[in-house]
Amino acid sequence: MDSTDTKPTDTTTDQPEPAKRSDRESWAKPVSQLSVSGIPDDAINLNVEGRRVAGPAQGFGRMWRKRHHVRLEGLNVAPEEVISTWKSNFGSFWPSGNRFFGPITGLLPGDVAVINLAMPGKQKLSTGVLVLYADDESFSLMTPQGHVFAGWITFSSYTEEGAPIVQAEILMRASDPIFEIGMEIMGHKRENAFWEQTLRNVASHFGIQGEAITEVELVDPHRQWRYVTNVWQNAQIRTALYMPTIPIRAAARRLR
Repeated sequence: MDSTDTKPTDTTTDQPEPAKRSDRESWAKPVSQLSVSGIPDDAINLNVEGRRVAGPAQGFGRMWRKRHHVRLEGLNVAPEEVISTWKSNFGSFWPSGNRFFGPITGLLPGDVAVINLAMPGKQKLSTGVLVLYADDESFSLMTPQGHVFAGWITFSSYTEEGAPIVQAEILMRASDPIFEIGMEIMGHKRENAFWEQTLRNVASHFGIQGEAITEVELVDPHRQWRYVTNVWQNAQIRTALYMPTIPIRAAARRLR
């Protein structure tokens, strides 16, 4: 997703500075491992519990910065209201077939959510995110090990020439060689379309049919071969192996 005053940071060394000076409470406390709770039974809850977060420094593939944004022309709404609405309805703005299982309290710093993504070939991918940062005008999510990419996404709103802007900014590397191949073939196109549709859905919620614009920058063309072993945590492979066992697990629960 693109150019950045991106707020996300990693608990490791690759940590950008926040765009604004913010209260300490806006940042998630450092954690060594993610912990999931309060997830509904219909969620495929894999590849999050016990994992560490992974920023761009821990990814395998080339590093990309992307920015997706929509102008809410003619809307007289403060950025704070846009972000409040976005956080409260975050998963409902996603394209059909993708589900976000977050805490009922909303997106607060330190919250962990489970994600079930629709993949090509009617496949599913179970992963999650950590809410790394959240204030009145923006919030940032960070990916766990095994996610499609290692990085963070910052969602924000601001006013430009009298109109609110909603945007999603991403700094990322594909997590492992398999995901890197997939991203190069069709993954970047699919991911861009995902966030463009999400932003259009946010705009539509406010009664605006906005045009989604995507800007992409290749930040680092080099692949980090020292992270080739990330493939052992690949969430797509682990989800694919888990899916055939769902009927067996359901039958076992009924017997118990």
